[in-house]
Amino acid sequence: MEDIIISTLQRTMVAGTPLLLATTGEIICERSGILNLGVEGVMAIGAVTAFIVTMTTGSPWLGVAVAIAAGMTISIIHAFASITLQANQVVSGLALTMLGLGLSGMIGKSYVGKPLLIKMEDWNIPWFSDLPWLGKIFFSQSPFFYLAILLALVSWFFLERTRLGIEIRSTGENPQATETQGVNVSKLRYLSVIIGGGFSALAGAHLSISYSKSWIEGMTAGRGWIAIALTIFALWNPGRAIWAAFVFGGIFVVQYLLQPLGISPNFLAMLPYIATLLILLLISLKDPKKLNAPAMLAEPYKRGKR
Repeated sequence: MEDIIISTLQRTMVAGTPLLLATTGEIICERSGILNLGVEGVMAIGAVTAFIVTMTTGSPWLGVAVAIAAGMTISIIHAFASITLQANQVVSGLALTMLGLGLSGMIGKSYVGKPLLIKMEDWNIPWFSDLPWLGKIFFSQSPFFYLAILLALVSWFFLERTRLGIEIRSTGENPQATETQGVNVSKLRYLSVIIGGGFSALAGAHLSISYSKSWIEGMTAGRGWIAIALTIFALWNPGRAIWAAFVFGGIFVVQYLLQPLGISPNFLAMLPYIATLLILLLISLKDPKKLNAPAMLAEPYKRGKR
């Protein structure tokens, strides 16, 4: 029984890692006032890019680097449409999702079903990995796990305690007032969208070269949409996103634990999305003033506007 519990919790950390990465990136993006519904598409681009580069070069870290660059590059499309052209951010984000999913499917078509022989080894933290229970759960994980938690904590500190972070938050709350302080609102919003794209692509890279070690079309399986919901659930706080992401990681793992009980696999596959809808429903009942949502989220802003 003990081994089952440890294995379940360990797999929960693994399943929650891409959710945490994508959610952290979306929080940074939305804090600047830009809603990006293209997370799913950017994750797909990151996944296929990381897989192809890793398989071709034999270097997982090079695959990760190229995936991040690809995610940032494709995110510029959404930034340009939303910030420069002031297009509807919902439409632009949905278009980015369709573009990313379609492009990744086309690029990775010849790689479907090919196993990745290059393995990104788990990191066993000296001494800590030998601890009973905690060692296997928290200190014998993929590098992506440690990176996800580190980036979430750094992002929290960055947004809450640094001047640039406060300026980014200010652009999401009151861009007009921010502009009067000599801050280039458009530049900060571009930066936030691009950084968010890099996080999402990193989440996709985790799926293809660490989580499943393969590429199949649609492998993101709606995780990008869940990350958008988790952004709200975490109240736009990267620190809260850590436990929120791993709670949902546990929901993903529960699917496999319940299968031997004879429960319909189709119903079990719906559990993460049912949980997402329930959480959004509960959040909708909460006082909007307590949600901490950026005041100008998804609202276009033209420089010099009064």
